[in-house]
Amino acid sequence: MNKEKKKFRIGILWRLLTYVFKSWPLFILAVVMTLLSNQLALLGPKYSGEAIDAIANKNGIDFSVVKDNVIKMIICYALSAILSYVLAIIMINISQKVVYRMRKQLFEKLTTLPVSFFDTTATGDIISRISYDIDTVNASLSHDLVQVMTSIYTVVGSLIFMWRISKPMIIIFVITVPISIFFTRYRSKKVRPMFSLRSRKLGELNGYAEEMLSGCRTIQAYHKEDEIGRRFNERNNDATNAYYKAEYYASAMGPSINFINNLSISLVMILGGILFMYSQSGVIKSSSLFFITLGGVAQFVQYSRKFAGPINEFANILHEFQSAFSAAERVFKIIDEDPEKLDGNDAAELKEVSGDVKFSNVFFGYTPDKTILKGITIDAQKGKTVAIVGPTGAGKTTIINLLMRFYDVNSGTITVDGLTIENIKREDLRKAYTMVLQDTWLFSGTVAENIAYGKEGATMDEVIEVAKAAKIHNYIEHLPDGYDTILSDDGVNISKGQKQLITIARAMLSDAPMLILDEATSNVDSRTEIQIQEALAKLMTGRTCFVIAHRLSTIKNADVIIVLQDGKISELGNHEELLSLGGFYSKLYNSQFD
Repeated sequence: MNKEKKKFRIGILWRLLTYVFKSWPLFILAVVMTLLSNQLALLGPKYSGEAIDAIANKNGIDFSVVKDNVIKMIICYALSAILSYVLAIIMINISQKVVYRMRKQLFEKLTTLPVSFFDTTATGDIISRISYDIDTVNASLSHDLVQVMTSIYTVVGSLIFMWRISKPMIIIFVITVPISIFFTRYRSKKVRPMFSLRSRKLGELNGYAEEMLSGCRTIQAYHKEDEIGRRFNERNNDATNAYYKAEYYASAMGPSINFINNLSISLVMILGGILFMYSQSGVIKSSSLFFITLGGVAQFVQYSRKFAGPINEFANILHEFQSAFSAAERVFKIIDEDPEKLDGNDAAELKEVSGDVKFSNVFFGYTPDKTILKGITIDAQKGKTVAIVGPTGAGKTTIINLLMRFYDVNSGTITVDGLTIENIKREDLRKAYTMVLQDTWLFSGTVAENIAYGKEGATMDEVIEVAKAAKIHNYIEHLPDGYDTILSDDGVNISKGQKQLITIARAMLSDAPMLILDEATSNVDSRTEIQIQEALAKLMTGRTCFVIAHRLSTIKNADVIIVLQDGKISELGNHEELLSLGGFYSKLYNSQFD
């Protein structure tokens, strides 16, 4: 199990690095900058130590040697600082490219996922992965990756210099470094699951917040502010506790490692002082392995700090990497989702569609344990209007989902012009339909652009024509900039009824041979509804239409009305025929006009 987890973490690290390697020229330059900057920083203590030895010379201070070494030390540190600044700029550039590629790949993947994914995943959680999780990865790559490269070179370089200065004093690190490593590994195993939980809880909180904010009017209308606030606080508390717990246990790593490193440096100074005193007194000969000068002690102390510092930093970096890995895992989880099933190699193109649609003994359920549609058979002939009515949960919208092949049937067949839809290219199938749904969707753009969305290359004259047919032209003309008026996000600066009229105009502009209307007039008043029905009657001529409606006055002229109850067709016929049956449809119709 541990091997699998380790392999999984290495896999995530490698995937992150592949994003970095795509900017390999910049990455190679960053590596070179790292090597040069750290090499210059490592030379600084050497020159300062030589300057100290020149000052402490028994024969008197050699000011020329002191001057030369101080100048060299300043130059090394200055150049190192400049290179570090350039390196930081390069890494910011690389990290932004990584973030861009990752967001692009994630969003492109989202556009290929089946509707079932969005039906079972909260929108807020998806947005959290696009924003928060990728930003977390970005912060780690832009800062921590540089720190890792710097730390590795500094530790190795410092060790080499310390080995040259005094081999006996390195024994201290032989004891303290393994303690640091074992403690870091032990603590990281405890902390890693906490960061995964933190990311998950934050995603759940964002998902709930997005859902509640989108329904704020309903919440206020039902005076549920306190209840919603209580539920939010529960999720907020879970997210806060998960965040605190992860940070709390992770925060112990830095101070603990810092304590070990400070202890090791103190021991270095004590041992160095003892060796220096014995070297000065002549007890330790200059040829001895234990001989050390004052400058050598100063150098060793500086190098020991450089050696210990990255180890301490590495504990903090590991803490950040835990968070980044958890965030990357959530991002990759979506990227690795199976896309909508590809069309078969033998999938047929759907051209010159007549519009004959048939359901033959269709069974379907969103989950294996619950069947929604039970043996549905429908014959929608070319140019005919099929209306579907029934109580909530009867399966009306499910039929639309199957028509568009958002889901595939469990058994039975659905055909268009005699072709089974599983054997038709999805793009062609969906282009054959135009839809007006109860839940309208408008994007941020002009009114004209929103209407023209229904037809590629639509002219302004065509846009105005369908706007007139949808009875929205006069309203648009009275907007501040007419058809060039910018609609805000999802059209929140216009009423629901006007949004619905614009989406109806958009559907009218499409030349698709089949039409789906799902409560298309639910958000307009009765007078406007009558006007729209007249316009839709012209539009629907010659098209195969599927209409879902609760207001039965809108489907009186349908060629066939299907009554769904408990996933089965309980009644079938036109308006007059169903009224004469005196069944569910008749009772429902009469109840609306009592």
